[in-house]
Amino acid sequence: MHQNNQHTPTPRRIVDPESVTAWMADGNCRLHPPEVFFPSDGAGVDRAQAICGRCPVAHTCLEYALEHRIEHGVWGGASERERRRILKRRRLTVTAD
Repeated sequence: MHQNNQHTPTPRRIVDPESVTAWMADGNCRLHPPEVFFPSDGAGVDRAQAICGRCPVAHTCLEYALEHRIEHGVWGGASERERRRILKRRRLTVTAD
């Protein structure tokens, strides 16, 4: 029996361009299972960060996670710990001014 090995492309979701999350449609993460970005170990974080490192919307993604205080997962290439450090640095900078 012959099996068809051709991959059927996943249709692109229709995105409301006015949505605050419209940028997500251009993220590299859409090409990977969500669990890749919610790893349980350091190697998983490294894998997610490598994907984010080539992403055209990584900066927007990181800022979204910081603004919305998202506590879990890798967003914009930053782990939970890294985002806490960024927020702490920003608070210190604001209070120093």
